Amino acid sequence: MTPGGKSAPDFSWPAELCESVRRLPDASCVWVALSGGLDSVFLLHLVSRCLGSDRAIAAIHVNHQLQSNAEETERFCRNQCKSLAIPLTVRRVTVEASATEDSTTGGVEEAARRARYDVFESILEPGQLLLMAHHGDDQAETVLFRLLRGSGVAGLAGMPASRALGQGELHRPLLAFRRQQIQDWSQQAGLMWVEDPSNTDLKYDRNFLRHSVMPLLKSRWPSLIKRLGHSASACHDQGELAASLAQIHYASVAGGEGRLRVTQMLGLSLAEQKNLVHWWVTRSGYRYPAVANWQQVLDELLLSAADREPEFRGEGFSLRRFHGWIYLVPDQPGDLPVPQSLAPGHPVQVGAWRFTLSATATPGNTPPPIRISTREGGERIRTRPDGPSKPLKKWLQEQKVPPWERARIPLVFEGQEDCEELVAVGDLWLSGKYCGEAPAAGWRIVVEREFD
Repeated sequence: MTPGGKSAPDFSWPAELCESVRRLPDASCVWVALSGGLDSVFLLHLVSRCLGSDRAIAAIHVNHQLQSNAEETERFCRNQCKSLAIPLTVRRVTVEASATEDSTTGGVEEAARRARYDVFESILEPGQLLLMAHHGDDQAETVLFRLLRGSGVAGLAGMPASRALGQGELHRPLLAFRRQQIQDWSQQAGLMWVEDPSNTDLKYDRNFLRHSVMPLLKSRWPSLIKRLGHSASACHDQGELAASLAQIHYASVAGGEGRLRVTQMLGLSLAEQKNLVHWWVTRSGYRYPAVANWQQVLDELLLSAADREPEFRGEGFSLRRFHGWIYLVPDQPGDLPVPQSLAPGHPVQVGAWRFTLSATATPGNTPPPIRISTREGGERIRTRPDGPSKPLKKWLQEQKVPPWERARIPLVFEGQEDCEELVAVGDLWLSGKYCGEAPAAGWRIVVEREFD
């Protein structure tokens, strides 16, 4: 443990510090991400001192089980929270072994970060906030680190002061303060903290920047932290403008079903195409791929021959072209959905589709057996009572249903298993027996689908 200065029970917390947490939005609970290091311990005490009488406060410690002092740090966090009467939740995570194989590229750091944020998302409930102790020096290091990685405007905007996280919000109230200020205040307040032994290991890129590069830059440009903060703020503003432009283009290019028209996309410049795709991918919750030549990717998606179905794969998704549209397709699990029964008062969710059954006739009327499943092969569809039936496979092709959806699109069957009738195909078709003002079956099936 690293001690601060002399114990100072009469330490007066600066007004600007208290204001940084008092102006946070109302919340049912304010969580503090507590690592045990200087910054997070300082934030914990700040929140306890300035919000303790007004808000419900809790802390979360994620034990990555990577450092030799991980157990000591966990005990320290428990004792800190006990002394402040703040409830502490501890979650232990296991970082993937493969991430440690290339530590020089930050693999273990990134894997630990992802594990940490997964925990944060899992604990946050609607109306709750999570506070993190990133400060101005962290912001400057982030901007410089991303610059060296070739990030664009969005990356150079640095860490946002607040953003959505899971069902709640993440806030960083200390971004306006420097590391030295926080250390000085911590020593004056007599705080103690735990040093992470990996923080001085220069094989990690961020540590190299912090200990070898930043001091040299600060000696040459003493106002470096403020300058990089201004640059991040300017990039943030540019990012906001780019997002606004992307939304305008999306409104004119999108088909209302989570897809983009190729012909309309071709009317945009390359910069506008890249900006739209960036906004679309990140808005859908995916990491924007680091691609050396986006022009080549977009040319293949937009300009390939009409009979081709080009695809670009990202992390957790792919961009695919089919019949003049670009689709953003989430990666699907290998197993198909399990068949389910549809009954009144028990909606069924199958992927993006939601099915509800409700009575329209005399109360007490019993619905026939209704089953929701996916294609097994050999199904036929009759879209009109007096019309011919045809293979469902052919009908789906005629409806231009993308190939990746055909195996997973939910089918609704009525009747006993040995004598079933197909009455609905996803949100594409629903038999008149179960729709309209007076469904012949006496029951109405409502089909809803969510699009990205």
